Amino acid sequence: MSEDLLANYQRAYGTRIGFGKKPALVLIDFCRGYYEPACDLYCGQPAFDALASALRLRAVAREAGVPVILTCVQYHASGVDGGRFFEKAAPLRYFVKGHPMAEWGPGLMPFDDELVIPKQYPSAFFATSLASTLTAMGVDSVLLTGLSTSGCVRASCVDAMSHGFKTAVIADACGDRHAAPHEANLFDMNAKYADVVSEAEAITFLASLQASFTPD
Repeated sequence: MSEDLLANYQRAYGTRIGFGKKPALVLIDFCRGYYEPACDLYCGQPAFDALASALRLRAVAREAGVPVILTCVQYHASGVDGGRFFEKAAPLRYFVKGHPMAEWGPGLMPFDDELVIPKQYPSAFFATSLASTLTAMGVDSVLLTGLSTSGCVRASCVDAMSHGFKTAVIADACGDRHAAPHEANLFDMNAKYADVVSEAEAITFLASLQASFTPD
């Protein structure tokens, strides 16, 4: 992209909205399949780096009393509840309930007090209880991490914004198979839907919060 076009984008889409007052940290689809070379979903080192970042963020969020929510993709054995998404994307067969590739990624296991949201479509918000749950908890903003940047992270980002949540995407804690879609989607999300921030920025914010997070 030329410098003139970048300057044009900056003028049009250079707004930052900042973090909210009552955030939740969302870990999107960190499943085993992204870490197994024999699996169609395999993402290589970017997936390992993203999960390591997300785990560091989770530790700080928990210490600050910020709720942590994980999502996973889960289908009936027939795949019928996946509709056209299941029909189109062949690797979704690994997310049939009970398949080993649908298990959590290395080093990740939900704590008892962390909510797990099963989903059938790219967005963590589409046809799930996530938006209403966050609202009931008094949450006004979300910090998004997960796999993959160009798929479920982006879809969740657009829906988070559409539901009225201030949205931050943690670049270091997101991953994709290839750098090109990863960077392109971070660029576009930052331009139109969210603030794309670094792990360091997010940790500084989380560490600044009072440890006594209490929902309204």
